[in-house]
Amino acid sequence: MNLQVDENGRLRHFLSIDGLDRDILTNILDTAESFTGVTDQTIKKVPLLRGKTIVNLFFEPSTRTRTTFELAAKRLSADVLNINLNASATSKGETLLDTLRNLEAMHSDMFVVRHADSGAAHFIARHTQPHISIINAGDGRHAHPTQAMLDMFTIRRHKAEFKNLTVAIVGDILHSRVARSQIIALNILGTGEIRVVAPRTLIPAGIDALGVQVHHHLESGIKDADVVIMLRLQNERMQGALLPSEHEYFKLYGLTEDRLAVAKPDAIVMHPGPINRGVEMDSQVADGSRSVILQQVSYGIAVRMAVMSLAMRSQQDAGGTQDAN
Repeated sequence: MNLQVDENGRLRHFLSIDGLDRDILTNILDTAESFTGVTDQTIKKVPLLRGKTIVNLFFEPSTRTRTTFELAAKRLSADVLNINLNASATSKGETLLDTLRNLEAMHSDMFVVRHADSGAAHFIARHTQPHISIINAGDGRHAHPTQAMLDMFTIRRHKAEFKNLTVAIVGDILHSRVARSQIIALNILGTGEIRVVAPRTLIPAGIDALGVQVHHHLESGIKDADVVIMLRLQNERMQGALLPSEHEYFKLYGLTEDRLAVAKPDAIVMHPGPINRGVEMDSQVADGSRSVILQQVSYGIAVRMAVMSLAMRSQQDAGGTQDAN
């Protein structure tokens, strides 16, 4: 059984890209497109989730993701509760399930969850009340589906069609939940060619089963690419010496204007953030004309509005059916 969709095939939870079909992903992208104009309005709000309570449950620190989720919820007119988990009862010995039960008792409608453990969002989705939607804001090395969807939205905005594109994902593939979600989404959307580029120590075993080409040299990996997605080195998840040094990494894999010259002339450069300048790329590229990194952040609000509104629409329709009976 797919936890993420209801009996009518509509989004109920958003836990990972895996298990969803092209129609759902396209619906998210199309709905996000309809929300991009909200930021240009004098009053930057639509009333779709008025009266609903959305709880941000971040067990891991985050600024960009939590802030865009909060803005997205407020622009949908929802009430937002940010739980400081470091100061919450979980740090005093309360179990995760007890915390959930207390939040449910406050008549919450949606939990946005970030957790260091892979599978945490799925666990919460299986143990919450049926009327509550769960959105995964990143779990361990497993998935970061809304980040992947805002990346897909960025690509579609700048390149229109996926089928003829060559997309290169460069960096710490081994520890990146974003990379895995990006690869699955790119495949579902019919991308022409997907490459991963990294040192051998940062490539997970068996990744070619996901339908990617593996490259260990930056120049060959981004040659004639339409889209270059740079990933940060996730030092907090590394165990042991997987790299000689960040300086050595930049010498071999850091993106510079000279190295970017082998990509297509109209190639765009992306990064899910935060950027480590002088490690993944130099400032000339990060701030250059082909960088769409700040657009990604802006698009993140519209994409997260889309995901939350679609998930809540399914729950509201289900509730209406129950009430009618």
